[in-house]
Amino acid sequence: MNTLSIITTGGTIDKIYYDDQSDYQIGEPEIARILRAMNVAFDWEIQALMRKDSLHMTEADRQLIAQTIAESTCGHVLITHGTDSMIETARVLEPIPDKVMVMTGALNPARFIDSDAVFNIGCAVGAIQALPPGVWIAMNGKIWPPSQVQKNRQANRFEPVSSA
Repeated sequence: MNTLSIITTGGTIDKIYYDDQSDYQIGEPEIARILRAMNVAFDWEIQALMRKDSLHMTEADRQLIAQTIAESTCGHVLITHGTDSMIETARVLEPIPDKVMVMTGALNPARFIDSDAVFNIGCAVGAIQALPPGVWIAMNGKIWPPSQVQKNRQANRFEPVSSA
């Protein structure tokens, strides 16, 4: 891995809580702050493609993500994405050849002390260096192909697709 390409799309990982508005808004990508704080030993570049909650992602947004990755000269791409429609976007990326693409996000904003963001990003960075080409989901300490994972909203975690 020469340079890690990072594409940010928004989602909970980048959310900021505004007390005066009593709501969340998506702010600047947090991954740059996290990677600098962890003093990582690799080169990376960030492209903030959009700032959307994944519930508001459209098919055009997913096509833009796919086109951006397909046109990139980087062979390793980490995508931060909202968790609610991460799997749908991953399926759109599956036809892209010859690239290792790992998607991750957070179930709590990265700015929160108990956020899973740093852990998920660390897992994704490790995975992207060891996985074969394809698209993968890195959440809750595990790596899955998109067809084998689902978000369990009640338990607030990703888990294997049930065989029922």
